[in-house]
Amino acid sequence: MDSSDFRKNAHALVDWIADYMDTVRAYPVRSQVNPGDIRKQLAPLPPQDGEDFETIFDDFKSIIMPGITHWQHPRFFAYFPANGTPPSQLAEMLLSALGVNAMIWETSPAATELEEQMINWLLTALKLPSDWSGVIQDTASTAVFCAVLVARERVTGWQVNDKGFTGDDRLTVYTTGETHSSLEKAVKMAGLGRASLRFVPTGDDHSMDVLALSEMIKKDKAAGFKPALIVASVGATGIGACDALKEIGIIARSQDIYFHVDAAWAGSAMICDEYRPLLNGAELADSFCFNPHKWLGVNFDCSVHFVKDKDSLIRTLTILPEYLKTREGDAVTDYRDWGPQLGRRNRALKLWFVLRSYGLDGLRKMIRGHVRMAEDLAKTIGAAPDFEIVTRPRLSLFTFRVYRPGVAHGALDAATEALITAVNDDGFTYLTRTVVDGRPVIRWQVGQVHTTEQDVSESWDRVQTLVKPLLATL
Repeated sequence: MDSSDFRKNAHALVDWIADYMDTVRAYPVRSQVNPGDIRKQLAPLPPQDGEDFETIFDDFKSIIMPGITHWQHPRFFAYFPANGTPPSQLAEMLLSALGVNAMIWETSPAATELEEQMINWLLTALKLPSDWSGVIQDTASTAVFCAVLVARERVTGWQVNDKGFTGDDRLTVYTTGETHSSLEKAVKMAGLGRASLRFVPTGDDHSMDVLALSEMIKKDKAAGFKPALIVASVGATGIGACDALKEIGIIARSQDIYFHVDAAWAGSAMICDEYRPLLNGAELADSFCFNPHKWLGVNFDCSVHFVKDKDSLIRTLTILPEYLKTREGDAVTDYRDWGPQLGRRNRALKLWFVLRSYGLDGLRKMIRGHVRMAEDLAKTIGAAPDFEIVTRPRLSLFTFRVYRPGVAHGALDAATEALITAVNDDGFTYLTRTVVDGRPVIRWQVGQVHTTEQDVSESWDRVQTLVKPLLATL
């Protein structure tokens, strides 16, 4: 493809993307294909000769698009958003064209220095300690993996990287059942084993019971374990649970335990003064992460990972072969030492485009609108005769289920499960489930950048229509 063909094809592609954003409401939110439908349309072997772009693009539209779940759909209320605003998409095009590998300062100074400044911008926006440092990871899963590794090294005197575990290295990690599953995966990858996890009980609001945490640490120490890490959540995935960071941080400091805060979804809302109290005590943390690719308009992937002590992170992860040594040495930041990957994308460019395009006030307006829509809908559902709110809105996330007085829980739970299946098979909107106190509930989370009050009300109307045949069986 020469530059002339590239120009022509690129224009066609951008026109299609613009049309897609304008018409995405016409698609079912969740893909309606069955397992295997897409793959059976794909050629079993790669072509021997190249094909023209028009043919490939036509196949994209006819084969791939039916199997796409539309995360940019304004009626996407499942999981958490993975927003892709136009400024971020344009930045991604530039990133693709430049093909930068931002592993060290020398391989693109602008990438490194832009990343450093975006970290500073966000420290200011979230009112976090100005002396913290940070890095842009791919996801919060990588940030928590780094936290586990640093905690492991610190509590073992920096020996595991060199000598491996010894028989005396019985480490423990403390969290709650609300914490994202990436922590368990990180614990296993770091060699601690699932048995090292301690799930601290929660209170009525599903936040960590700090008295129980303190008692568990005390008992583990008495039994010869080495408490290594506490992971707290602000806006946990299931129901948006938020732990008391200050109380947990005091315990972590007094016991010299590494303290990581995961605010992957909710962290973006902390640019709003009225929600910022949820981060009170974050200054006691050793590390903190949130994902601008969830609720700040930056397309996937972009996770900001702040650290109190960058030297501990670098000491844990650094490996310096001769071919990576440069004349600048310690005079510059080489982000290759801040995460598992050597090769790194220039994700800071997307942040820069978005923050400058919308400004903090524009992003605050969007977030506040989502919270208001969720709160209004929760009031509507709470007043409906055949439903009940199970967990009140935490920012823009709440849960509900089917309810009728006098009907056994088993029948109501079956109706709730049947409803979530019916909603997602219908395709008009997309919701997900979780379990609260042993019973299934339906999550509703408002966060797509183009969602309107009409999208919310029409989706609720569809849910009410789909539940009617299910209610008839109760």
